[in-house]
Amino acid sequence: MLHNEPSPLEVKVLTSRFAWPDSASVDTYVAHEGYEGFRKALSMKPEEILGELKVSNLRGRGGAGFPTGMKWGFVPRNSPKPKYIVVNADEGEPGTCKDRVLMESDPHQLLEGMLIAGLVVDAHAGYIYIRGEYRYLIGIMDRAIEEARARGYLGRNILGSGFDFEVYTHTGAGSYECGEESALLESLEGKRGVPRIRPPFPAVAGAFGCPTVLNNVETYCAVPVILRRGGAWFADLGAPKNGGTRLFCVSGHVNRPGVYELPMGFNLLRMINEVAGGVRGGKKLKAVIPGGSSCPVLKAEECDLAMDYDTLAKAGSMLGSGGVVVMDEDTCMVEAAARIMRFYSHESCGWCIPCREGTIWLSKLLARFHSGAGERQEIDLIGELARNMLGRTFCPLGDAAAMPTIAFVKKFRDEFEAHLDGRPCPFEKKKRLVTA
Repeated sequence: MLHNEPSPLEVKVLTSRFAWPDSASVDTYVAHEGYEGFRKALSMKPEEILGELKVSNLRGRGGAGFPTGMKWGFVPRNSPKPKYIVVNADEGEPGTCKDRVLMESDPHQLLEGMLIAGLVVDAHAGYIYIRGEYRYLIGIMDRAIEEARARGYLGRNILGSGFDFEVYTHTGAGSYECGEESALLESLEGKRGVPRIRPPFPAVAGAFGCPTVLNNVETYCAVPVILRRGGAWFADLGAPKNGGTRLFCVSGHVNRPGVYELPMGFNLLRMINEVAGGVRGGKKLKAVIPGGSSCPVLKAEECDLAMDYDTLAKAGSMLGSGGVVVMDEDTCMVEAAARIMRFYSHESCGWCIPCREGTIWLSKLLARFHSGAGERQEIDLIGELARNMLGRTFCPLGDAAAMPTIAFVKKFRDEFEAHLDGRPCPFEKKKRLVTA
């Protein structure tokens, strides 16, 4: 399990039970307000539950930040088709590992969130789609499912309410593409994990062609406490239009990397310096990727800002999945761009030509630049290729590869120029001097 030292600046809401012994067990969960949100939901009308979610300003924690109450409200409750609840636990965004700790340490919180979603849309089955590299988590979730069923929180006639609900786990095969909701649904149905043409959207035609609620782990985990304490309470924890807390995964060149639960809108520089212990080795901050590798990079002078969806959008980046990657003064930004693009070229499903061809072309160009074999006119070519990928693919993977590349070239053009004329990477030279 991933347990970093907690910070006194944390506001523990979703992680409040992590410190208790055997926190993953149903006994610990029930002893600390577990399933009370669901019990309350049983006495509420679906529109009342949606009302609390809308007041809470809970926005999807997977990356897009769409309002959860609004999204659930799109599902046609009166449809004659069965409805499904699907959990996106395919946490493949580089720099992100917060859904993992939620499932490891408090799996019943996820199950309770799914149960409440089932009540809202009249669904009676849910699926937890877990990424292939997280296969060990299936055992944890299956054990939690059996515990919940034994206590009467899953199965038929739950708590004598007449409501039936079952949960099943499903493993992916290690594909980043299956983190995209429509590709995930294709994979869940046993098909190749490639994106669907939309519309229709999952709320109308999702799993098995039926209306579906689909959110990531952290989003579902926030729902029980919203029902217990109220949407207004949750909203007040965060920033305007960005309610609650957020699990931030701080990695890279910091003294105390880890997963920290902080209020939405928490200042990024404070997160780095006060929560994560500052840049390691006393070096200067150079750049930060604020929400996982698909988010445009921020220069050090741009980092004094609030970590919420709207503020980061105004700054030209995204909050994304909450993966904060910190880079110090000795980081080669050309190498960083090349590594990120190598990942995306490997993970492209190949369904769309701009993504399939563009990521490979960019990966080769960036690798050549880092080796000192790039040409001056190719700096502009890199940006042009990336821009030609934007908005031209079925899913956001093309955009996820293009947006950070555009930002790297725009903000660190001088470093690309420093690699021209066969010159070796200046930062590689620094590394050799340090290790000599």
